[in-house]
Amino acid sequence: QVQLVESGGGLVQAGESLRLSCAASGDTFSGAMGWFRQAPGKEREFVSSISGNGRIPYYEDSVRGRFAISRDNAKNTAYLQLNSLKPEDTAVYYCAASVSYYGVRYREEDYEYWGQGTQVTVSS
Repeated sequence: QVQLVESGGGLVQAGESLRLSCAASGDTFSGAMGWFRQAPGKEREFVSSISGNGRIPYYEDSVRGRFAISRDNAKNTAYLQLNSLKPEDTAVYYCAASVSYYGVRYREEDYEYWGQGTQVTVSS
C-alpha cells in the first residue's frame, strides 16, 4: 500500500515559480510517478511523468520547457518544478504512483495510487 501526500501549492503571480513535492509512504517507491492537474470545470489532465529510476521524464506539450519533474527514491519523494507560471496553469495538482509500470505513463488508469491534491493558483 502506498500513500501519497502533495505539498508546495499556493498563490503566485504569472511568471513566478513553485515547487511541488509528493511524499510517498507505506511501501517501496520504485514505479513510474506522474503529475496530473484539474482546473475548475475541466477534466483532470496529464502533466508529466518520470520513470522509476528517474532518468526519463515526459511532459505534456503545454508545460514542456517550463515544468521539470524529478524524484529522489532514497527519500521516496517526487517533485514538480513549475516555472514561468501562467494563469491557465491554475488547477489542483495531483501526484500518482504506479506499481505496475516502470516507464513513463500518461494515462490515469496506469496509476494505482493518488494523492489528495494541492492547489496552484496563478494570478495575472
